[in-house]
Amino acid sequence: MGKRKEESISKPGSHKRQRQEYADEHSDESNEEENSQSSADSNSTVGEVGIIESIQLKNFMCHSMLGPFQFGSNLNFVVGSNGSGKSSVLTALIVGLGGKATATNRGSSLKMFVRDGETSADISITLRNRGRDAFKPEVYGGSIIVNQHITLDGSRSYRLKSKSGTLISSKKEELIGILDHFNIQVDNPVSVLTQEMSKHFLQSKNEGDKYKFFMKATQLEQMKEDYSSIMKTKENTCIQIEQGVERLQELKRLYCKKKEHYKSIGFVNDMRNRLEELKHKMAWAVVGEMEKEIQPIKEGIRTEEGNTDKFIQKLEECQVKVSEAEEKYKTIQEKLITVSEEAQALHPQHISLKADVQARRKAVNEAEVLYNRFKTELKHLGKDNEQLRKRIEELKSSANQVSEPEKLERQRKIAHLREQLKAVHDEETMIGQQVDQFQQAIYKYKEEHARLRREDCDVKEALGAKQKQLRELKDSKTNTLKRFGPHIPAFLEAVETAYRQGRFKHKPVGPLGAFIHPKDAELTLAVECCLKSLVQAFCCDNHSDERALQLLMSKYYPRGFRPQIIVNKFQNEVYDVRHRGVHHPEFPSVLTALEIDHAVVANCLIDVRRIEAILLIKSSCKAREVMQFNRPPKNCREAFTAEGDQVFERRYYSSDYLRPKFLSKDVEAEISHLEKEIENKKSQLTASQQRLYSIENEIRQNEDHLHSLRRRQKELQIKIRRTNAEIADIENMEEHQSVDIRTLEDEAEENKGKMESVKKDMQQQSRKMEELKNTLQLAEKKLEEMKEKIHQVEEVAGPIKDELNQADSEVENSKRRLQHYEDKQKEHLACIKRHKELLAVKEKELEVFPCTDLIPDLLKTYLIKLY
Repeated sequence: MGKRKEESISKPGSHKRQRQEYADEHSDESNEEENSQSSADSNSTVGEVGIIESIQLKNFMCHSMLGPFQFGSNLNFVVGSNGSGKSSVLTALIVGLGGKATATNRGSSLKMFVRDGETSADISITLRNRGRDAFKPEVYGGSIIVNQHITLDGSRSYRLKSKSGTLISSKKEELIGILDHFNIQVDNPVSVLTQEMSKHFLQSKNEGDKYKFFMKATQLEQMKEDYSSIMKTKENTCIQIEQGVERLQELKRLYCKKKEHYKSIGFVNDMRNRLEELKHKMAWAVVGEMEKEIQPIKEGIRTEEGNTDKFIQKLEECQVKVSEAEEKYKTIQEKLITVSEEAQALHPQHISLKADVQARRKAVNEAEVLYNRFKTELKHLGKDNEQLRKRIEELKSSANQVSEPEKLERQRKIAHLREQLKAVHDEETMIGQQVDQFQQAIYKYKEEHARLRREDCDVKEALGAKQKQLRELKDSKTNTLKRFGPHIPAFLEAVETAYRQGRFKHKPVGPLGAFIHPKDAELTLAVECCLKSLVQAFCCDNHSDERALQLLMSKYYPRGFRPQIIVNKFQNEVYDVRHRGVHHPEFPSVLTALEIDHAVVANCLIDVRRIEAILLIKSSCKAREVMQFNRPPKNCREAFTAEGDQVFERRYYSSDYLRPKFLSKDVEAEISHLEKEIENKKSQLTASQQRLYSIENEIRQNEDHLHSLRRRQKELQIKIRRTNAEIADIENMEEHQSVDIRTLEDEAEENKGKMESVKKDMQQQSRKMEELKNTLQLAEKKLEEMKEKIHQVEEVAGPIKDELNQADSEVENSKRRLQHYEDKQKEHLACIKRHKELLAVKEKELEVFPCTDLIPDLLKTYLIKLY
């Protein structure tokens, strides 16, 4: 069109024909707009064109013959077991309508769709072509049949047939025209969404990929290309208008010459009338052009006003999601508070149960000692009773055989022996009490010895860990990577070798802590407590690299101790988080407090830990004031203190760490501190061993005393038996000692009473001992149940914390999405306002234009605008 206008301008005689062509072109454009509008209206009401009526596959993928499938006019579901051909139908639909092989995510070339053992494949698709918007209905009829033939070398050919089967065209341009007419876009994921594309969209964390998907799905990418084409057309049009203005000036000069000539020959009045008539026609032609300009503006306003409801719906959905996310966060937070309170409530019970078990165990031991004492006493009383019985029988049988002086002498000797026997009995009782005291002392010393043994083992384990950490720190003086493990340099060298061999698409980055440097050394512990295991983590660009890295890690890391691998698309620039990061005039965020050497590491920590929304506050009091006493700063999720404590809006968790392990810059100071700790542990271990040695000496001494007392106790018991035997021998020599016999009988009765009393005490003590043992077992069972309950509560608390952090992230994401749509709605309303203002200006110009007096000036103004 541009070339034809240039030729017409160069020839003065073609002026009228040029205006006619210009009018014809505008008329064609107007007709196209009307046809497009009519097509849009017809499509929205009738919906009789572009519907897939059937599809048939031959030698396509793994199917020799599949179909034909007949589809309904509305929604269709294709169902079947694995391998039945569902994905083949969708792939054939994309390829059969001209889509590329890569768009199907099923192959990189068309030849991959030809069935194994065959030389070609065929696809036949029938499209409905009825109604007012039908494409060339006089040629194709009520249906368009698209046949595609794919050969083994990857080429394809098209055959477009009418409903009767007549071949109409074999050109791809005809197929593209049909698809454009029906508005079928096989490469648009909104029209045709493949399984791989949906998986990629759901799993992708890259905002760029999602934006490309959005541009493609909403046809903004196509609109951008159309806009570029329109701008080029506009430039050409402006050039033509400029040439037209110059030509108009020439025509004006020619008109003046002709006017003078007409005046001279007497046709001036006729020419003037003709000129006025042409001016009016020109004016109304301009009015028509202005009306054409107004019509698209009105259509645009109606379209934008129609989209307003969509924005309102989106805002409502986002508000509902924000409310749901906040409710979920509140529920999880209450759950965590409940679990924490439950754990805190269980600790005093655990201490109380432990003390109760120790007290009951002590009571059982004391009861056993008392029971054994009663048992020994009963045994002695039984022996004494047997000796008394024999002695009484002997005295009764030897009556009247001894003279009176001898009898008196014997009685005096018996009295003396009984006094000695009483003294020995008293000494034996005192020794028994001392034996009990030494046994209790030995039991206490052994309990303390066992406790010190356990503490000694704990100190040795801590000392070993400290010495290992000291060795790693000393090694890190020559190689800083050894701070993350002695095997890290060799592992990174293996990663480098694998990357050079092509086993990785992108070289993995890690450990992340090697790229992180705190700006303030006092915040090092806070940063480590914030990042935790992420300091030792690695980052991969894709899941294929992740699997290769896991395989390599299995050779260097023991099972259960492998670091975390994070899959995140590598980018060369750090995310712009100014709109979602926390900003405080006094305290830095984790992101601003760190010097990060690699953009991938920074982006990974932003995605996984959201370090831009975490404050670092040295003082715990100040942290509570900022986070809990007042409303937390905007976008702030949590804070960490210099001691590593974690502070939320309603919670506070103390740190288990005292010193940083990986990120400290002053290695010498860390080595000095560790050496002091090791010396303290060694001193503690020495003192503990000395105390153990002292207790062992005490136990040995008490056991020696106990053995000597038991020997003395046995000697006294032997002496008692001998004395009793001697008394019995003397009494056996007495005759007619009825008084002594009665005395012995009384003593035997008394001894029997003692035996009965001891038996009762022994039975009572036995019952008491069984009761104590039962209560001890119950107490130990309760203690074990309490330990298990505490362990379960602690296991439950960990996942709830992670769930709470995830819920917090969901709340933030929902709020950002809501803010995004609010901004989009404001822009949308502003755009409608601008269009309405432009429409009002155009309509005002249109109202003023028909005034005859203003026609020349308005024509001139309009031409200047076109220029």
